[in-house]
Amino acid sequence: MADFVDPTRESFGLFKDLPRDHPVQMLNLVLLNEKAVYPDGTTCSGAEAYSAYGRESGPVFRELGGRIIWSGDFQLTLIGPQDEIWDIAFIAEYPSGQAFINMLRNPVYRQAVVHRQAAVRTSRLIRMKPKAVSGSFG
Repeated sequence: MADFVDPTRESFGLFKDLPRDHPVQMLNLVLLNEKAVYPDGTTCSGAEAYSAYGRESGPVFRELGGRIIWSGDFQLTLIGPQDEIWDIAFIAEYPSGQAFINMLRNPVYRQAVVHRQAAVRTSRLIRMKPKAVSGSFG
């Protein structure tokens, strides 16, 4: 499984090019490192480091109007790569694409992200635009 921890410059540029004036939902799939190693050599479990990320970044997330709208425990990949097993799965909703960008630029968030970088082995972060539910697929 390839390691994806931070957005690339190119993918963040594409994100910024999308409309910023409507709510966005971000699907988060996270596989943690067993052992988190910080740049200064400090270690702890990946779960402890991710908890620290949540504690420190959570106030910024909420102040910008973010909220978790769904969270679940991974059980099985029925369709897809069998080696993609996720420790954490949730959907975060932001009032706008700009709110997400503001969070990433916030100095408190930028300090907290060191915990995420130490904690995460690989992840997926998928931007979605909410739409009305029709009651059927498609």
